[in-house]
Amino acid sequence: MDLGPLRKSYRGDEEAFEEQHLASRDPIQQFRVWFEEAVSCPDVGEANAMCLATCTRDGKPSARMVLLKGFGQDGFRFFTNHESRKGKELDTNPFASLVFYWEPLHRQVRIEGSVKRLPEEESERYFHSRPRSSQIGAVVSRQSAVIPDREYLRKRNAELEEQYRDAPVPKPPYWGGYILHPDLVEFWQGQTNRLHDRIVFRRLRDGSEPLGAMSHRGEGPWVFERLSP
Repeated sequence: MDLGPLRKSYRGDEEAFEEQHLASRDPIQQFRVWFEEAVSCPDVGEANAMCLATCTRDGKPSARMVLLKGFGQDGFRFFTNHESRKGKELDTNPFASLVFYWEPLHRQVRIEGSVKRLPEEESERYFHSRPRSSQIGAVVSRQSAVIPDREYLRKRNAELEEQYRDAPVPKPPYWGGYILHPDLVEFWQGQTNRLHDRIVFRRLRDGSEPLGAMSHRGEGPWVFERLSP
């Protein structure tokens, strides 16, 4: 199938995303501004949907869509099954990348960094804030394990609904949260002529590191630069 003619127009040069358009020189605050715009856009279905890419210790990648459940200066939070493929990969190689793509706004944000598990108490609080059906679903699913058919899930779900009819659903030990601590945050905005805007923030490990001629000092440990599209 030839997909060459499949092409969409993005923004014009008059809507370019330039350095003076940054709402903040702190990438977390800049992300907040773009995220709130995505939430407010009626054409964006799930603003907190993101592609989470992980990797095995020997460099074999995998990616899937998950939901962002919180963010701040300490990082970006999500919850999942620790025994899933992504959970096992994060155990052996605790680094990941996130990508948000808000197609109606012609924007994406790419984030890279190290990942660690959230404290058990935080995972407990979030688990019990979820709808009861989602709590039971987390107990039913041994994520990424091979199962015989969908009927197996229906039967197990019905058993647990009966078992916990009059009792709280306990959070399974194999389910919990993670936080990605960002070292790199890239803001991308599409241009119809494909001269897309890319402004990337990097966290400096050594504050005394000299900046290049085309690097700009951000807030705190951050510097930012424009990348060629």
